[in-house]
Amino acid sequence: MATSFSSLPIVDLSLLSSISPSTSDLKRLSTQLYDVFATTGFAYLTNAPLSFTHGDVFTLASKFFRMTEARKMQLAKKTFVKGNKNTYRGYFPPQSGQKDNLKEGFEVGPSHTLVQTHSRSNQKFNLAEPNVWPAANAFPNGKARLEQLHTELQSLSSTLLSLLAISLGKQADFFSSYLSDSLSTLRLLHYPPQPSAAESGADEVKLCCTPHTDSGILTLLHQDPTGGLEVLNSSDEWIPAPYVPGSIVVNIGDLLTRVSGGQFVATMHRVRTNGGGSSSADGMGRFSVPFFFEPGEDCIVRSIDGGESIVYGEHVRRKMGTFVEFQDVPEDSVDLGAATTIAVEA
Repeated sequence: MATSFSSLPIVDLSLLSSISPSTSDLKRLSTQLYDVFATTGFAYLTNAPLSFTHGDVFTLASKFFRMTEARKMQLAKKTFVKGNKNTYRGYFPPQSGQKDNLKEGFEVGPSHTLVQTHSRSNQKFNLAEPNVWPAANAFPNGKARLEQLHTELQSLSSTLLSLLAISLGKQADFFSSYLSDSLSTLRLLHYPPQPSAAESGADEVKLCCTPHTDSGILTLLHQDPTGGLEVLNSSDEWIPAPYVPGSIVVNIGDLLTRVSGGQFVATMHRVRTNGGGSSSADGMGRFSVPFFFEPGEDCIVRSIDGGESIVYGEHVRRKMGTFVEFQDVPEDSVDLGAATTIAVEA
């Protein structure tokens, strides 16, 4: 259970850039991560071993969302454009009438081909499908850069998972089987400017993403200076998680709570509207880029205390039923006329 924290802790990852970190230093870092995830479930990571700056990440997001609606809808999931073949990867637009989906997004999976089995062929959503991409002239170098970012975040997440295994008294490679055909998702998100509760004259808190926990193992989040992320503590208080320059916000998902036997806590969080987008760099609103670290679809997730096991694909499909962007959408809620046939990555 999350404690009654009033701010998020900061974890310095400088050690991970060392060529040969000592065993004692790695143990210290693993203990620090354990303490974070056993109390708040959230933290800021600083000095992460990534080649991307925040500016690099949000430049990619801005370039993607500045494409025309027609180009973005060419990449839309089948939920939104019935003639498109992609069901799980690709673009989703803001949905009119959906109070908790005041955002648009683009989702990217691993660049390599994932194993697809016959038993999954009748599923509505193909979790192992290839990525879809804009034309090269519409998003110059975007494909290569996003694939690289996905690879680096997958590597960092794998390292953090090894440290968490150590903190739980296991070998560093205890969770290595989870990484086979990992479904990890890199998601670009854009929250267009919305009036805040004060600006609209309303008394209630206005949200652009409703309270939820994440479904996977870990989430690594690049958030911009606009702010809006809030985390629920054990006193039922929503604690702001403002932008900390150069940091990545990390939180654990439902699966890590399960595999730790409840030692780690998946904390409820939400995104609050900051009116008008006036605090964003270009007036477009809020950008965020979460990376959802996930096991393979067939991965059997077991608790270290011998609790009931689950298959990840079954778990995530159940969770998807609560996500607005994977629910059936009335045809008049998006601009279907903008869509044409898309190219699917081989």
